[in-house]
Amino acid sequence: MPEYRAHFDFDLRFANGGGLSGAGFRLDLPSADISEDELGRLLIAHLGLALVDEVELRGVRIVEEPHRGSRGVEVAASGSQTRVIDLSHPIRAGLVTYPGLPAPTITPHLTREDSRARYAPGTEFAMDVIHMIGNTGTYLDSPFHRYEGGTDLAGLDLSTLVGLRAEVFHLEDSWDAGRRGIRPETLADRDVRGAAVLLHTGWDRWFGAPEYGAGAPFLTGEAAQWLIDAGAVLVGIDSVNIDDTESGGERPAHSLLLGAGVHVVEHLTNLGALPPRGARFTAAPPAVEDFGTFPVRAFAEVPA
Repeated sequence: MPEYRAHFDFDLRFANGGGLSGAGFRLDLPSADISEDELGRLLIAHLGLALVDEVELRGVRIVEEPHRGSRGVEVAASGSQTRVIDLSHPIRAGLVTYPGLPAPTITPHLTREDSRARYAPGTEFAMDVIHMIGNTGTYLDSPFHRYEGGTDLAGLDLSTLVGLRAEVFHLEDSWDAGRRGIRPETLADRDVRGAAVLLHTGWDRWFGAPEYGAGAPFLTGEAAQWLIDAGAVLVGIDSVNIDDTESGGERPAHSLLLGAGVHVVEHLTNLGALPPRGARFTAAPPAVEDFGTFPVRAFAEVPA
């Protein structure tokens, strides 16, 4: 189904005095058929305002555009059927995930041809060996990745990795040369308690290319702390790193999130296919002891 947003300027006046103005505002719509009065009430609901006396809208344009998660626009109720959206990059021999880290190698341990001598006629198997760093493809960081004595992959609670309510922030159209960091203000209009917060930056379009490693968007330390305080369970991003890799080695988002037991998933992809709300997110690594990072098959379930 197509989704629609309104672009407009506005002036609000409050019954108890004062006012509020906005230019170039954008707001999700339940449908393209909406009156200006309904749009004004939707604006008030989205901003969470009280005692509004008058709303004046100017230059209203309604365009077909994916929703970004405006408050006041309800997500369609889930039916009994869902569809699954893959959010992981495939792993293959030679894949460069993070610039400077080794690519995986895949070699045969037992070829199909050699296995024929070991099994009954018509029965054959292939057994292969993969050698790779844990930071390959789409992967999850556990606290052990950052902190000695932190919880390793085997110690993670599956209930914090499977079927999480997803709050997806579609941010791919917000980057410019001067603003790469995602700040608390960008996230503050959502209830993220108990949720997987997924940051859709669109940077995955460069995955595997040299451009992927430079100038990437990231989560600021202030935003990481806000997510911790707000009760997020997991934070994922489709960028090269959840931290700014050009900051001289500082890793505030990793340090804060993993220190608080909030999982981190990096190198996601296809987040643009998810609605802002209403999906369920899963990203479970194998239970490897004394290991901090490993690829996951991340996916989301959304109403069909």
